[in-house]
Formats: sequence, structure tokens, C-alpha cells
Amino acid sequence: MNWKKLSSKYLSNHIYFTAREDRCERPDGQIVDPYFVVEMPPSVCAVPVTENNEVVLVRQYRHAIGKTIVEIPGGFIDSGEDVQKAIARELLEETGYEFTSYDYLGKIASNPGMIDNFTYLYLARGGKKIAAQQLDHNEEIELLTVPLEKFRQMLQQNEIVQSLHMACAFYAFQKIDGEK
Repeated sequence: MNWKKLSSKYLSNHIYFTAREDRCERPDGQIVDPYFVVEMPPSVCAVPVTENNEVVLVRQYRHAIGKTIVEIPGGFIDSGEDVQKAIARELLEETGYEFTSYDYLGKIASNPGMIDNFTYLYLARGGKKIAAQQLDHNEEIELLTVPLEKFRQMLQQNEIVQSLHMACAFYAFQKIDGEK
């Protein structure tokens, strides 16, 4: 069932966006040329719940869609970094919150037809604001906190449009509701 890669050339080679053009052969002998693949580092995101049962959200401009949207925090995993350490780091950098527990919810592929990375999903709990945000040079992030049930309503009303974040929220609520 696997394809054989006959050749590959890089069209772009950047830490956050590497694109290549492959020439492949399917098991039935048919040649697929070209096949484009975007290589990206693995990433993490979490539904971060504070000790007061509020969800910490981020509002930021997303240039690719030309809109400012509300999301859950997340980001790329550094090379060699432990996945749980990565989500703790990202949450602290983007929000200034530290959390007492991290429930691993699974991993998903955003678009496996053309993007090669996975995103690891977490439910972070017991959040407490301990620091100021430490944003990357290209980040402008406004923090919002909403009660957990308001966050559920935002999802149901399509106010969260980032698909990876919607999947994370689905699994987070599945875990939370299963504990009741």
C-alpha cells in the first residue's frame, strides 16, 4: 500500500515551512508526479483550564486567512523537546499561566494529504497566572478567560474555527464529561 519515492526536490527549506516536490510510484506501478509535501515540526495545543474553572484563550491575527480569531494556546515542539514539556512551555510563554496537571488526549494530523506533522493534544488543569507573556517576535496575543461552559457554547456556535483546536476541545470535553 505504501508508495515508493523515486525522487524528491526541495522548493522551500525553512524551519517552519519546508515544501518538497516528490515523484512517486504507487504499488500498481502508476507514477504520481508531482506530489507536493509540506514538512513542519510537530506541534502541541491544550485546552487550558484555570484553578477557577475558566479556559484561557488567545485572540490573534492569522495572516493566512486575513482574520483575527480566538484559539486555544499552542505551538511547535522544539527539536528534541519532550512533548509535555513543550505544552507547558508554550502555555507559559503565550499566557503566563502554569498548570498543575496535563492530560494527554491524543495526536492528530491536520491535513495528511499534504502536511507531514502531528499535533499532540492536551487538557491542562489547575492554571494559575505566574508571569507575563513571553511572546515570539511575530506574535501579538490578547488573552481571554471564559467559564468552561461558555467555551463549550463558543465551540457550538462556531466561534472557534481552528480545526486542530476544535478537535482538542472535543477530546477535552469528552474527558471532562466522562469524569462527572
